[in-house]
Amino acid sequence: MPNIDFTLPHWAYWLGLLIFPVAGMILARRARPAQTRYGAALAYLILVTGGILGLHRFYLKSLLGLVYIPVFLFVLWSNAAERDARAALSDATNLVKVAERTLEREKPRVEATEADIDAIRAEVAAAEEGSFARKSAERRLKRAEDAITTGRDRLKVAEAELAEAQPIAVAATADRTFWYSAARYAFFLILALMALDAVLIPSLVRKANDSIAQEEPEETIIDAEMAERAAQIDPDARKPDHEWAENWIDRLSLYAGEFVSYWAVIAVFVYYFEVISRYVFNSPTSWAHESMYLMFGMQYLIAGSYAMLTEGHVRVDIFYANMSPRRKAWTDLFTSIFFFIFAGTLLVTSYIFAMDAIAVPSGNSVVSDWARGEVGFGEMLGGLSLRDWTDPSIRWGEISFNEWEVPLWPMKWMMFVGGLLLVLQGVSKFSKDIRAIARGA
Repeated sequence: MPNIDFTLPHWAYWLGLLIFPVAGMILARRARPAQTRYGAALAYLILVTGGILGLHRFYLKSLLGLVYIPVFLFVLWSNAAERDARAALSDATNLVKVAERTLEREKPRVEATEADIDAIRAEVAAAEEGSFARKSAERRLKRAEDAITTGRDRLKVAEAELAEAQPIAVAATADRTFWYSAARYAFFLILALMALDAVLIPSLVRKANDSIAQEEPEETIIDAEMAERAAQIDPDARKPDHEWAENWIDRLSLYAGEFVSYWAVIAVFVYYFEVISRYVFNSPTSWAHESMYLMFGMQYLIAGSYAMLTEGHVRVDIFYANMSPRRKAWTDLFTSIFFFIFAGTLLVTSYIFAMDAIAVPSGNSVVSDWARGEVGFGEMLGGLSLRDWTDPSIRWGEISFNEWEVPLWPMKWMMFVGGLLLVLQGVSKFSKDIRAIARGA
C-alpha cells in the first residue's frame, strides 16, 4: 500500500477550528425544506470521506455498497499480514546481522589463537619446571585454549542462528511483498469503484429522490399524556436554548457553546482519517491525537459558561430541586461565593499561564519579546507582519513535545477566555438571583 505522508499544518488546524463552526452555524440556520431530499453535494462529500466503505451507496439507499465491505476488509487483513511479515523480517534480519558480526569477529580471533598456540606450548615445554616463566607460559596457554573453545562455541551458535534466520528472512520478504501487492491491488479496485460511482452519483440521487416521492408520508402520533408527564418530571427538558438568554452575557454564552459544539464534528473526520491512515495505509499520524486532545481541552473550557447557563453541570439537588424559586435564588447567592472563588482563581491563573506560554525562551517572535518585557506593546503591534503567522521558523513561545510541535499558547489563552466567560455568566446569574429575591418570585 502507498504511504500517506501528510502532516496537518499548524495554520490549517487553527483556521479549521475557526471556519468550520462558523459554516456549521450558518448551515444550521438555513430554512429546512418541507420534504427531505437527497443531494448530490452531500453524496460526493460522503464519497470522498467514506467512499472506501461504500457509505455513499448506503446514503443513496443502494445495497451495492455492500460490495465495498469485503474488499475493504481484505485490505485490512492484507495490511495486518504485511505488518506481521515486516515484524518477522525485522527480527530475522537482526539475527542475521548479529550472527554475521559474530562470525566476522570470532573467526579471525580463533584462527590467530590457533596459530600461536603451538609456540606457547613449546615455550611451556622449554621452561624450567616450577619457574616463574613456566607458570606464566602455562597461564597464557590456558587462556589461549579457553579462547579457542569459547570462540568455537560462539561460531557454532552463530552459524546455527544464521542458517535458521536466513530462510525465515527470505520467506518473510516474500510474504511481505505478496501481502503488500494484494492490499494495493484491492485498494485500487476500491478506487476504481469510487471513480465509477462518482460518474453515477447524479443518476443515483435522482433515483433515490424518485423513491421518496413514491413513499407515503408517515404519520407522527404524539401521546399527549406522555408529553404532559415528561413536562412535569422535567419542565426544562425540551426548553430551547434561546429561552435561556435574558441579556447579552447569556447570548454570548449560548453562541460560545454552539460554536465549540461543532468541534466534535471535526473530531469525527480527524479520527476517521487517523484510522484509515493507520490500518489501510500503514501510516499512523503524529498529529491527530494531540490536535484533538488540545481541541477537546479548549472545548471543555469555553463551553463551561454555556453549561452553567443551561444548567447542564452535574450536581446533587436532592434538597434544591424542591425549593421555591425565591429559596433557590437565596441558595444560589450563598453558593456563588465559592463559585467566584473558583472562577476568579481560574481567570487569574490562566492569564499567568497564557503569558508564560508566550514568554518562554524558545519564542523568537515579536509577541514573545513583548511578553518577556523586551519591547513595548506599541512596538510589538508595529512589528507584527504576515511572516509572524506563516513562517514555520518563528516560534510563538511554548510548543508541544510531540514531533508535530504545535504552539500551545492558543490553548492556554482559551483557558483565560473560558474563565472570563464563566465569570461573566456568574455575574449574570448573580443579577438574576437578586431580581428573583427582590420580586419575591
